[in-house]
Amino acid sequence: MKPKNVYLLLCALGLAIPYSQFVPWLHENGMNLALLVRQLFANRISAFFGLDVLVSSAVLVVFMRVEGRLLRMRFRWLPIIALCTVGVSLALPLFLYLRERALEGPEGTAYRGVAPA
Repeated sequence: MKPKNVYLLLCALGLAIPYSQFVPWLHENGMNLALLVRQLFANRISAFFGLDVLVSSAVLVVFMRVEGRLLRMRFRWLPIIALCTVGVSLALPLFLYLRERALEGPEGTAYRGVAPA
């Protein structure tokens, strides 16, 4: 299986798995941001995971901006929307999918190594 296809599969999982927990919570509690933050930081281990995701998100934004600009990727704004609406679990594989498409070049033949000038 090509990496591009694996990334698409991971996009689907990255959307479905987190939302399988978030949608029922949202249905139960509504868009109660204060409760969301309170539950996210309810103890040290959940705060650890929450902060890890926040730091990973910031790192991912920097990486996507640099790499996306370097490769002149099309639709490089799409993973930012994915990051804000779902999270790293969707944004990263989506970015990697778009990156693979950019590396394939216009004729579908991969050019790796030096980015286009």
